[in-house]
Amino acid sequence: MNVIGFRWLARMAEEISKNDVGLTSKTRRFWPSALRWIPTSTDHIIAAEKRLLSVVKTPYVQEHVNIGCGPPGSKVRWFRSSSDEPRFINTVTFDSKNDSPTLVMVHGYAASQGFFFRNFDALASRFRVIVVDQLGWGGSSRPDFTCRSTEETEAWFIDSFEEWRKAKNLSNFILLGHSFGGYVAAKYALKHPEHVQHLILVGSAGFSSESDAKSERITKFRATWKGAVLNHLWESNFTPQKLVRGLGPWGPNVVRKYTSARFGTHSTGEILTEVESSLLTDYVYHTLAAKASGELCLKYIFSFGAFTRMPLLLSASEWKVPTTFIYGFQDWMNYEGAQEARKHMKVPSEIIRVPQLLVAGGSLCVH
Repeated sequence: MNVIGFRWLARMAEEISKNDVGLTSKTRRFWPSALRWIPTSTDHIIAAEKRLLSVVKTPYVQEHVNIGCGPPGSKVRWFRSSSDEPRFINTVTFDSKNDSPTLVMVHGYAASQGFFFRNFDALASRFRVIVVDQLGWGGSSRPDFTCRSTEETEAWFIDSFEEWRKAKNLSNFILLGHSFGGYVAAKYALKHPEHVQHLILVGSAGFSSESDAKSERITKFRATWKGAVLNHLWESNFTPQKLVRGLGPWGPNVVRKYTSARFGTHSTGEILTEVESSLLTDYVYHTLAAKASGELCLKYIFSFGAFTRMPLLLSASEWKVPTTFIYGFQDWMNYEGAQEARKHMKVPSEIIRVPQLLVAGGSLCVH
């Protein structure tokens, strides 16, 4: 995907009208799930996650890792809390041999760790696999998103991940980030290289900028009425998830059509089974319809057209961790950015292009 969230937003916006109606979390408590306008909750997310992971053969442990909290005036925005209730990162660890290297996986935008479900068994045969929901997504805490700059937004993800690492007492691990998660993983490795043994970026976002040649096409598109509308929505931080919430009880049906198209028609190799599709649809709906939090990072990390405001390419010479870039032949991300970065990197690196690999936004599907 050469546009994070943009194509999804455009596709869904063509099908359904904007209607951002919802209930506050306080109001939801008094209504049974079936009568809520947005029939979801954190409990729904975790339950859906367990159902989805039931198709995985490798035993696992799910936990909420406490990353603490801070006073309302805390300078660390993700750390702020109006109560003493701590933040937590939803974490799943798969069984492995005692001597297996640790692989930590970070999901992409508008996704969560369950999107990797087809990869867990294969990876767990070689690694101690730990997957997380980034702060503000999936089954993790969803604090109010109060960031107002690119620097603050990066700190939201990087610093909360570091607190999670400390709580798990991890070091010398392999860090894999996919799509937007690749951007976060790379930024984390730049700030804390001492903890990362090897960095794997799968279809990573973050290498393109408005100086790229393709930006001219986006500039022309902005001049059209459709481009002007979408640019306004982008700068207003109107996310795809708002469409799902606005549809209330009709949201699950829209998500069902979306997952069928994304993981069926657009897949290569073996598509999802009927059971997998149903479980994934249920899981995706609950993660998308829950309270807006981490998703609101979009406009601060990327400008319209998914051009990175602080491109990774600018930091390539500062890279201190050996890196493997993986791109599919049908990848939505352009591997040429990684090629350019590699020219400036002073650590071992390689670029792998896989014929039967579909890297689709927030998910990694190997067939």
